[in-house]
Amino acid sequence: MKIGKQARRDGKDLFQACLRDGVLDESRVRETVHQMLAARPRNYLAALHHFKTLVKLDVGRRTVRVENAVPATADVQADLRDALSRRYGAGLQFEFSVNPAHIGGLRIQVGSDVYDGTVKSRLVALENSF
Repeated sequence: MKIGKQARRDGKDLFQACLRDGVLDESRVRETVHQMLAARPRNYLAALHHFKTLVKLDVGRRTVRVENAVPATADVQADLRDALSRRYGAGLQFEFSVNPAHIGGLRIQVGSDVYDGTVKSRLVALENSF
């Protein structure tokens, strides 16, 4: 779907209106969508499409996936939450999972940033260097 300049601006304005202290507020998002669907202003579908794209990007940027070879203790999880919240700001959603294929270490993905300190990745890098 081709989106015009005005629809992009409208979608961005809708997104900005849904932010509270720099964090996307889910209730405001729902309320905004309902109001747009009820009012149906000009080019509302294109504006909502761009708005959806911005929301999706923000949710992806605020999602943290932590993979560990063994289950992480509560202390390790708390330390990771604190360190990543200081670096990326408040409002992060954490997903901790166990992946025994990593052999050891952590793999952390925050949006498009990936920090891979696993033994498996080091072995692959060593293999590729030969």
